[in-house]
Amino acid sequence: MDFFSAHQSHLQKYLSQSQILTLQLLIWLLQVQKDVRIERLASCLPIPILYESRRKKIQRLLASSSLSLSLLWFPIIKSIVEKEFKPLERLILVLDRTQWQDNNVFMISVMWRKRALPIYWLGLEKKGSSNLREQIALIRPVLKLFSHYEVVILGDREFHGIELSYWLKQKNKKAKKPIYFAFREKNNVYLKRSRKNEERLKDLKVVPGVKILHENVKITKKKGFGKFNLLTYKKRDYRHHKVKESWFIITNFNDPHEVIKLYKKRAGIEAMFRDYKSGGYNLEGSKANIIRLTNLILLIAIRLYWK
Repeated sequence: MDFFSAHQSHLQKYLSQSQILTLQLLIWLLQVQKDVRIERLASCLPIPILYESRRKKIQRLLASSSLSLSLLWFPIIKSIVEKEFKPLERLILVLDRTQWQDNNVFMISVMWRKRALPIYWLGLEKKGSSNLREQIALIRPVLKLFSHYEVVILGDREFHGIELSYWLKQKNKKAKKPIYFAFREKNNVYLKRSRKNEERLKDLKVVPGVKILHENVKITKKKGFGKFNLLTYKKRDYRHHKVKESWFIITNFNDPHEVIKLYKKRAGIEAMFRDYKSGGYNLEGSKANIIRLTNLILLIAIRLYWK
């Protein structure tokens, strides 16, 4: 059964039959053309009307509030996850952000078949990193959507690991299933073992290939964030490839090997962003506003699953 047959009754709640048909044709075109530029899609859309009419038809669909992520996409992605993952299976969620030209997209995805499948995304109307408020706005609805699953949230150094880890630590107290996290931290943050024992992470001695878990320690001089586990690790040099940076990962896992194994799964998000950008669907060439950009990402998300 294909995507549209499987979700026909749900799509009919929010889209007209004409919109469903246009959506279906656009998804098919993405498979053939691998390009989300509206002009390109309009020139190839197999509907017997003038080019300008086809272009306006696509624009109207992409500007429609009917393509709501919370109403239209959330039930679909939930059913996809429930089909692909067993009830006791752990969901690995990855935070990441990508920026090109004036577009700044913040996304949370689930690792699926060694790739990342988008769950929820926000267009940030600014350049640069997300803040804690924006991170919570992205994560909170996803935790609610998958409250019946044990989840692991992974993020790189952008995501204010200490503040976000503390928020997740508080959420964990009332969660139905455990919420785990592993966030890479910047090396200028302090590790505080006692009042008199403080040192920056970059000053710690890290032996290549050796994983060390510092348990129940403070990771900042700031008060009120409590204690976490901190993993230190550096890959070994391989032939002519010199590893410069160590990994400092804040986590609530107790097994250093598990942390490294999980954190390496973040690589799937890079492959996904290549699918979206010049290596795949040329999203940066779309010149879309925030609303149309959000809906173009939705089209590609459906296409990525419906292969």
